[in-house]
Amino acid sequence: MAPKRLVKLGVLCIIAILLDIFLPVLLRNFLGLPLYIDTVFAATMAFAFGLMPGIAVAVLTWFTLCIYWGLGFHFYVLCSITEVILICALKPGPHEIPQYAPKEKVIASYSNLAARLMLLYILCAITVSTLGGIINYVSDLIFNLPLHHSSAEDTFKLGLIMSNLPALAVNILSRIPINIVDRFIVIFGGYIISRGLVKLIREN
Repeated sequence: MAPKRLVKLGVLCIIAILLDIFLPVLLRNFLGLPLYIDTVFAATMAFAFGLMPGIAVAVLTWFTLCIYWGLGFHFYVLCSITEVILICALKPGPHEIPQYAPKEKVIASYSNLAARLMLLYILCAITVSTLGGIINYVSDLIFNLPLHHSSAEDTFKLGLIMSNLPALAVNILSRIPINIVDRFIVIFGGYIISRGLVKLIREN
């Protein structure tokens, strides 16, 4: 990779990390939305530039948040890494449509793109909810590493606990309502931003 391109990529990674750190703060503190939403720009980098930039942004965001918010060590970074891997494995290819393509071809192309993104969104929502629930269960009951802050799924946990469900099921199911919204924003938002980012890089 050319040094100039490497510098650009490094700067973009730093910007992506900062945005992934402060976007959740904005949504929770100013808009009152109880979402995780801390991997939008890691997903953007994965869509635009591939596996290593995506993982780098995910890991460094996690590391920075652990230090800045004093969260202590936890394993939830595995959720972000897994999400980046899924994106890179299943993301659509370059979506270029000829200027004078027939209407039917344009509709079919966008339908295929939407279907692939929808599949990726559903897989990410299920996978991240399951993995996050397992990590929470193992951290609390085996390693005795409870979180030091409230989480977006806590409200749903209360109702599930009262239903006498097993602890592991509670930890997984409580995350699904959050991730249904959260992963939609991450996958579709990350893809849309990545297309603009790729175009910007090409023009410069």
